[in-house]
Amino acid sequence: MDGQWLGAFSGTNNGIMMIDADDLGDHVEGRAYVFDNAQGMPGFVASFRTSNRNPVQTLNIALDVLHPVTFDVIPRHQVPQVFPGQAIPASATLILTLKKRVLSVKWSTPAGTSGTAMLPRSKADKPSDYRADRAIKTWDSFKRFAIGLEPGRFIFRGQSRPFRLRTAFHRTKRKDLVRFINEDIPTLHRMLTARTKHLFNLNEPLQNGAFWNLAQHHGYPTPLLDWTHSPFVAAYFAFRPERQTIDMRSDKVRIVMFDRRQWTTDFSQLQRVHFTRPHFSILEAYAIENERALPQQALSSVTNVDDIESYISSREVQQGKRYLRTFDLPYEERDNVLRELRLMGITAGSLFPGFDGACEELRMRLFG
Repeated sequence: MDGQWLGAFSGTNNGIMMIDADDLGDHVEGRAYVFDNAQGMPGFVASFRTSNRNPVQTLNIALDVLHPVTFDVIPRHQVPQVFPGQAIPASATLILTLKKRVLSVKWSTPAGTSGTAMLPRSKADKPSDYRADRAIKTWDSFKRFAIGLEPGRFIFRGQSRPFRLRTAFHRTKRKDLVRFINEDIPTLHRMLTARTKHLFNLNEPLQNGAFWNLAQHHGYPTPLLDWTHSPFVAAYFAFRPERQTIDMRSDKVRIVMFDRRQWTTDFSQLQRVHFTRPHFSILEAYAIENERALPQQALSSVTNVDDIESYISSREVQQGKRYLRTFDLPYEERDNVLRELRLMGITAGSLFPGFDGACEELRMRLFG
């Protein structure tokens, strides 16, 4: 029952339900979210813990009410003031039934409301559903395409394989971001403060984002995903990893292009990952103590969604627009690509200031 479960619900109201559940050995615990389709209606979040790992669970849960605009938790005594005349339930009975990759959910409340949902398990561990652009199959064709793009509109991401978009946090077995914020981040902050000159104020959104970004760039799993303004920096990250065995006919690297300008025009950008609707947002945090951010022309996305590709795809269908494109290039072009990128000044030494980057650049230059 662990993982992320996301889908529509129906009943007294209609909307979106999301369950983030972590496996803690002999039981599962996490958060369940409900967001109404109607504007101005409250959202709800509930903490839950199962007593065992059985596929059928009946839970009595307390409901926290979320503000429909800010998504802040509303103190219970203030709920009647925010939603005058409405019967807002304080608790619910939840029945969960797991069958294969679908979680069936039924609930009822003392206020007389009820609903059901059939939530599919996240597909984030499956191969990418995005097919690569068929017109651009080589490094030369990608270069010509990239040079002709509208400056500043798109952001890019380089991947050593054509795998599905997923944050480092969601690639772990954990999904509950409230636990991440309440437990992991304070611990990480205490540990890293001894090693940073700047004392990050985690209550200030841009500094909090900068702290997460710094941790991300040094290998700590966060719900951020790294992007760059430069298609050629993205190409470097795609071709950079060496492979021990190569199938020249099928081995590909992937460059992802995202229409950042259109996305941020069409959808509200949120800078939080807990107590909020499912979202995928762009984050340009301060580059505090992050020497890599500037040469990499870096920025990030932040999300509470495990399966980013399915979420973006659903928005593309909804809006009738294309936000995400992918380009799969042959790995066998690696030596030529890295040589040309070196002539552009894109090397390990330039992208990773410090001894590690300098040594990697010299190793590649002198030892091939």
